[in-house]
Amino acid sequence: MNFWWVNHKQTFRQEFFGQYIWSPKRKQNGQINPFYETMREVAPGDIIYSFADRKIQGFGVARTHGYTSPRPLEFGQAGMVWNEVGWRVDVNFQKFTEPILPAQHRQAITPTLPEKYSPIRANGYGNQGVYLAQIPRAMALVIAQLASPELLGIIQAIQFSETAATPLPELRGIVEWEEHECTLISENQQLRETEKQALIKARRGQGLFREKVGRLERFCRVTRVDRPEHLIASHIKPWRESNNRERLFEGNGLLLTPTIDHLFDRGFISFENNGELLVSPIAHADSMNKVGIITDRVVNVGGFAEPQREFLEFHRTNVFLKREVHS
Repeated sequence: MNFWWVNHKQTFRQEFFGQYIWSPKRKQNGQINPFYETMREVAPGDIIYSFADRKIQGFGVARTHGYTSPRPLEFGQAGMVWNEVGWRVDVNFQKFTEPILPAQHRQAITPTLPEKYSPIRANGYGNQGVYLAQIPRAMALVIAQLASPELLGIIQAIQFSETAATPLPELRGIVEWEEHECTLISENQQLRETEKQALIKARRGQGLFREKVGRLERFCRVTRVDRPEHLIASHIKPWRESNNRERLFEGNGLLLTPTIDHLFDRGFISFENNGELLVSPIAHADSMNKVGIITDRVVNVGGFAEPQREFLEFHRTNVFLKREVHS
């Protein structure tokens, strides 16, 4: 369980009432922004404070881990300078009855600010350039005391346990995105009907794409299952982020069992080019073990072909969920 602070700035209304937070993956110059990378560290059940117009407007409980999603259309001109694809976390936001102005509560809040990467300054004003930052539990408690007895009770009752089971919700952003992509394919007059069907089937790891991947991969790298009826042709670079050529290219595929495909697609696992299995620090270790992912030692599933390595680099950089140590 972690606590976060999001500085919405010009997209507060869209995100808060749309029940999500969204950031680009990189700065405009292509460099990594640590306050976008934090989107990859959020886990279901984490508490997120919403800050806009110099006020803490409310709080939310994260419903999902961070996942790849297109820039929301409702951002309009406010988001035109950002990349088309970014990170999204679905959040159940609730507004405070009375928003909190940190500048009026400096004496209580300032001593609890994180020493590094604080989302607000000691004077209570937001830090420019900070989108999503982790905050200490002490700071979360102070804000809850000022805002809501209900929220304070929730935080005080939290048991910091890594064994809590969290149901996996539907990723609304991905569902909407993939349906939109399928519509664009269906309406594309330059594609033959057979091409349209092949591309749409590839979304589910079926048809021509599966046949082509089967020439390169013979079994699930993790479970070693080799029965075709139990395997899915999984895209290394997700279907939703691939162009039409990549969606049907066998070098962008692996044969995986459905559970392993799920973990790979959502970024809980990935692979080094040499075959080393990577397990996200965010992944629930006991659950990983139950589905056959070994977490207590290094596992190698075998090296990958040259065409697959470029796509694996994309997956490690843009899909695999990470967690940094914040001081």
